[in-house]
Amino acid sequence: MSRIGKKPITIPAGVTVSVDKSNKVVVEGPKGKLEQQIGNLTKVAIENGQVTLTPTNDSRQANSMHGLYRTLINNMIEGVTHGFSKTLTINGVGFKVNQKGENLELNLGFSHLVTVKPVEGIKLSCSGLDIKVEGISKELVGQMAANIRAIKPVEPYHAYGIRYSGEVVMRKEGKKAGK
Repeated sequence: MSRIGKKPITIPAGVTVSVDKSNKVVVEGPKGKLEQQIGNLTKVAIENGQVTLTPTNDSRQANSMHGLYRTLINNMIEGVTHGFSKTLTINGVGFKVNQKGENLELNLGFSHLVTVKPVEGIKLSCSGLDIKVEGISKELVGQMAANIRAIKPVEPYHAYGIRYSGEVVMRKEGKKAGK
């Protein structure tokens, strides 16, 4: 059995968790509502203000799904109470970011402006050269941040591009002048 999967999840005040017959978990809280379909290898039980998960059999796949679904439900509860955010930093000569309504316009040295539109449930904001991606779904926040980062990945010689805040970029040494 998974060590993570064995831990019960405490349901905080103001959050409701429900499971239907098809093993679909619905979590509602102050920030919104999230749903997750749980596979038939894991059984979800809600009792005494806690969510517990148990594998339905002793197969290897059931044990691996046990910890995964526990983490997904925990992230859903965390998302509807506090939310998730990621910060990206832009570094480069002449690189700029502007907010146009809910969209972002990035000037990253291309011959055109790049417009980034947030998916439903995600909020984008910018201050200076920092971009903040916020939402209640950890998966959507991470995917949106990865999509923005993929527009102009950091290059190793000058460290120009878009990176996660706090990400360390290994720099390469440039060419040396020959004789």
